[in-house]
Amino acid sequence: MTDPGSIPSGFERDVPLGQFTTIGIGGPARFFFRAGSVDALRESLEWAAASGIELFILGGGSNLLIADEGFDGLVIQIALRGITVQSEDRYVMVKAAAGELWDPFVAGAVRNRWAGIESLSGIPGSVGATPIQNVGAYGQDVSETIVRVEALDRHSGTVRWFTNAECHFGYRRSLFKNETPNRYIILSVVFRLEVGGEAAVRYPELHRYLDDHDGDAGHLASVREAVLAIRRLKGMVLDAADPDTRSDGSFFMNPILAADAFMEFRRGAQSFVGSDAKIPAFPADDGSVKLSAAWLIEHAGFQKGFVHGNAGLSSKHTLAVINRGGATAREVLALVRMIQRAVRERFGIEIQPEPNFIGIST
Repeated sequence: MTDPGSIPSGFERDVPLGQFTTIGIGGPARFFFRAGSVDALRESLEWAAASGIELFILGGGSNLLIADEGFDGLVIQIALRGITVQSEDRYVMVKAAAGELWDPFVAGAVRNRWAGIESLSGIPGSVGATPIQNVGAYGQDVSETIVRVEALDRHSGTVRWFTNAECHFGYRRSLFKNETPNRYIILSVVFRLEVGGEAAVRYPELHRYLDDHDGDAGHLASVREAVLAIRRLKGMVLDAADPDTRSDGSFFMNPILAADAFMEFRRGAQSFVGSDAKIPAFPADDGSVKLSAAWLIEHAGFQKGFVHGNAGLSSKHTLAVINRGGATAREVLALVRMIQRAVRERFGIEIQPEPNFIGIST
């Protein structure tokens, strides 16, 4: 790539990217820019296009694995801020800019007694990332409350709104991630939350925790605290004092099988783990069945705390691949592929990573 020479005001060179990711891994960005307005974002896109520079849009950094070599292009960090509220009797419409941090946004909703996202507490990252991944946890997905998504079309430079239906949400899927990757940049998201509504407690683990700790399953604050407590036990709440939280959260997606494929899988799995063994499975869309990636990983021979160089698995949860200190992207990838191969050979199941790989050939 040729050097474009002078760069616009506010641009930086050779900025290490690991500092912007929750796993703390990533080489330098050749160029780096924080976009605090839509106009500034547009101008940076135009400069990159005119200079023939490759682009990467950085949000909260919670779902990324960046190459050790970094990114030989322009990294734009979305720094759009602002939350506006419009009431609708029983419901409130809340528009949050893409650069707002997700968990403080959830905390504000709970304080205001707005129901609909309480079980998504403790998830790191930004609001703008949530529709891309259709972020979900403990029985809730953001697609249940998202009304509209505002996005900038990188091809035309125009801003357009997408309805919920137009986002084509599925399990960790969306239009933005799976159908038009790298075309749209999320600017804001509008959520419809129930004023004074009760919490939605759908996940057995969350039910058990509330029962064991005398929590109120209908109370938003009680459910938020329960979710945070469960996530802390798994090392899934960012904490500088806890090395298990230096991760991308759950690294692997739970595989989904058609009903007949699940029956075949269960027969084969029981021949290995025993006919009396409980194999976790959960109903999914269209009669399909969602498996537990954590169970598959553990029964393929990888236990909590497994070490591979400076990378490893969390001592609290086998789904979390962690940076034990000084880990490289190469070490993480080697561990990930080792786990994928073991699960495939033992169970015939392909488990897929959830994070986005930047500058890495898969």
